Amino acid sequence: MNIVVCVKYVPDAQGDRAFEADHTTDREGVDGILSELDEYAVEEALKIVEEGEGEVTVLTMGPDDAATAIKKSLQMGAHKGVHVLDDAIAGSDSVATSLILAEAITKIGDVDLVLTGLASTDGVMSVVPAMLAERLGMPQVTFASELTVGDGSVTIRRDNESFSETVEASLPAVVSVTDQINEPRYPSFKGIMAAKKKPVETWGLDDLDIDVSQVGLGAAWTMVTDTKARPPREAGQVVTDEGQGGEALAQFLADRKLA
Repeated sequence: MNIVVCVKYVPDAQGDRAFEADHTTDREGVDGILSELDEYAVEEALKIVEEGEGEVTVLTMGPDDAATAIKKSLQMGAHKGVHVLDDAIAGSDSVATSLILAEAITKIGDVDLVLTGLASTDGVMSVVPAMLAERLGMPQVTFASELTVGDGSVTIRRDNESFSETVEASLPAVVSVTDQINEPRYPSFKGIMAAKKKPVETWGLDDLDIDVSQVGLGAAWTMVTDTKARPPREAGQVVTDEGQGGEALAQFLADRKLA
């Protein structure tokens, strides 16, 4: 079982995130990490391989620092990594991202299963898995809270607010997992040391036969025209209840058309 896990290097949500002058996410002025939601995909891939045989390849695209996402995945136990690194990628939207990832997966070759997280914690769009499946010509089974790999097939349980459903697809397939599927492991000291010797390949767009006109901010299907910092939170209104607290609360809600 050869599994590719798509992971992303994202700005730390605990930091002060900002935008560049071109309204793209500032990825240099804030510390970056492996997207938390992608850790669940890495963990699930490791569990599948540990129960049978095969290897896990982690794939990412982005600037030099995106190698951090690969490093963390290798420390968790992944076997090797691929980093698509090219200046022309900057500003790529989901359409271009899915193109780059699909071509990289095709180049990796002999892939039985492609795993992704629920969404990236910076974009939070959840559309790349579907686009990726379309480009690869594979079935997609998304939002998996449970995953079982059988003989030539994959079965997931997808949980909704009021019901759960079981979806099955033939392999190879693209599967996105939720944060309910497992508990990602912490890298052990042994894993951290072993990761230093694991292979990581770096590919550019030329290696994937992708024309630069198809990616980057200039090829994006949408455009952000303006960004503003969120205003600081204002202090709340304190009502001292001297027998009129209920009326004051009702008026507060009515003024804001909440009641």
